[in-house]
Amino acid sequence: MATRDYLIELGCEELPAIPLYKATKQFGDLVRDGLDAAGLAHGDVRSMSTPRRITVIVSNLAEATEAESLSLRGPAAAIAFDADGNPTKAAQGFARGKGADASELVVREDEGREYVFLDIEKPARPATEIITEVVSASIPKLSWPRSQRWGRGHETFGRPLRWIVSLFGDEVVPVRFAGVEAGRTTRGLRVLHVEPAIADVASYESVLEDAGVIVDTDRRRQLILDGIKKIEDENGLRAETPAKIFDEVVNLVEWPQVLMGAFDEEFLRVPHEIICESMLSNQRYFPLYNAQSGELTRNFILVANTPLDVADTVVDGNERVVRARLYDAKFFYDEDLKVSLEEFRSRLARVGFQEKLGTVLQKSERVERLSSAICEVAGLDAETSADAIRAAHFAKADLVSGAVIEFTSQQGVMGAYYAKAAGEHEDVAIAMSDHYRPRFAGDELPRNIAGCVVAVADKLDTIAGMFAIDEPPTGSKDPFALRRSAIGILNILREKLHIGYEELVPAALESYAEQGIEFDAGAVRASVCAFIKGRLEQMARDEKIDADTVAAVSAGSVSAPVDYFALAHALKDARDNDADTFDNLATAYARASHLADADLGVDVDASLLGDAERELLQASDAAQAAVDAAFSAKDFTAVIAALAGLRAPVDRFFDEVLVMDQDEALRTNRLRLLNRFEAVFSDVANIGELARKK
Repeated sequence: MATRDYLIELGCEELPAIPLYKATKQFGDLVRDGLDAAGLAHGDVRSMSTPRRITVIVSNLAEATEAESLSLRGPAAAIAFDADGNPTKAAQGFARGKGADASELVVREDEGREYVFLDIEKPARPATEIITEVVSASIPKLSWPRSQRWGRGHETFGRPLRWIVSLFGDEVVPVRFAGVEAGRTTRGLRVLHVEPAIADVASYESVLEDAGVIVDTDRRRQLILDGIKKIEDENGLRAETPAKIFDEVVNLVEWPQVLMGAFDEEFLRVPHEIICESMLSNQRYFPLYNAQSGELTRNFILVANTPLDVADTVVDGNERVVRARLYDAKFFYDEDLKVSLEEFRSRLARVGFQEKLGTVLQKSERVERLSSAICEVAGLDAETSADAIRAAHFAKADLVSGAVIEFTSQQGVMGAYYAKAAGEHEDVAIAMSDHYRPRFAGDELPRNIAGCVVAVADKLDTIAGMFAIDEPPTGSKDPFALRRSAIGILNILREKLHIGYEELVPAALESYAEQGIEFDAGAVRASVCAFIKGRLEQMARDEKIDADTVAAVSAGSVSAPVDYFALAHALKDARDNDADTFDNLATAYARASHLADADLGVDVDASLLGDAERELLQASDAAQAAVDAAFSAKDFTAVIAALAGLRAPVDRFFDEVLVMDQDEALRTNRLRLLNRFEAVFSDVANIGELARKK
């Protein structure tokens, strides 16, 4: 069958850059799925976009569907007709489901049995008819963060729709949306004011290119990358191109022209973080660093949207814009340096943290007290503790500074600059800068221990407070990012501080009680610990540790993240790589746990023991000592080996000893022995979670 290429272009006002990626892919998928569902054969489906258009090109689209003759088998004839030969509900339902009447059913034999059949002739359908249906149905389904309505119609879209091109080869295919009828006229780059006609699909991209538009997203991306590399190589520079900003720039231009501008040298005395944020976030300029020294230079890259030779004019205009922005940044920074950190901190009393939890100053005070408690639990030296407490004291001070009010993402960072200017210790400044870390998955942890202490205190204070006022995160809402905070705490405790979280929660809650907030301390403590443990368990599962292993370790006494993961991985390794050890471990526990009776205690009368019982008692006590020593040494492989070593004596015990003896004294003594045996396991993990798999 003959084929032609099909083109659909939706022309709009400038579309939002980042959502445009999703919408472009979605449009291509919708068109492809619609054609497939209609049975219209085609080749590749290609999606492209620019700020003012979304385009889909379908290659080798058949001019019509294939005619089909179908014979659909229904229920058995004996079920389809009653004794009088009338169609039953089964026959009627089958026919109705196929859009037919029961009178159209015929009876034929199939596989030695009679069935009813419905013979259907499906004529070929022209492609133009299907295209109109598919595209018209696809356009309203495109999703946008915010859709708009314009004119008098009720249709919505990401931005007002201005033109539609719909061509099947060189034939216009009817498509209508929001009062716009499809034709063959497109629009070029806005500043060129051209509206060329597209003769056929094959000429589409070249016509647009002549009109100042590169419609292929990947090609624009590569042109920008090539332009940046050229500037880097020619000038010995390195550009900072954050992925999100770069992706946005690709969809902000229809014809990228990569240029280099410069700002005044005096601005380099301003912290480079706010210079770069101003350029990246406000103007989408890419800062340039010296490729050798790594220092920020006064140069930056801008991506113009024009094929015209107007580089000097464009650069001059953008330099004027960046100069104004950087003057603002410099002003805020210079003014902030005139204010002491203590003054900034006192102003936090006027800033609310959370309606029920008080001001940011109160939070600052709580974080400082909690930092002191963390230092004590972690056994930090006096100098590190002093740095952490000092950093906690000033950690939130920069929130009311002019620079942070203008550049909110630089909270903490600017505080560090003000701390250095005030003569604070370097480690205090670093801790202030880093205490929001990790801010997202994969983010770096604080660089020094003082910063780790303040980061844990800050995050744990928020978690404790929200649970104290009974506003924990729900399945759909977590406005204070408590889950992310819990994961951050666990990563810091695991990698840096090597302590547990359970001993820190009471200290966090104590500050809220002293502030006058009423809550059930025991219940809230349990809820906070359970919440953090839930994140710990999820992290373990994310590391490919089996769910039953996670449950087993969680039931034990090990909660410090570094030890929790070490024990979980040791159990996992025993399962994966040393099946005999794991089998011994699980079986030894399983044979005893179903008989043990914790209410009887573990005090065994040695005078009532036989040889097998005495061997188990000695082995249990020896294993307990070995487990304790291995725990102290953080050698969790040795812990598991010590437990697995109990397999032989417990096997002998069950082979030679009747636990449920008629003599009550013997029976009770033997149950206490099993309690003593099981107690060796209890602080390690609930091995029963694993033994159930045996």
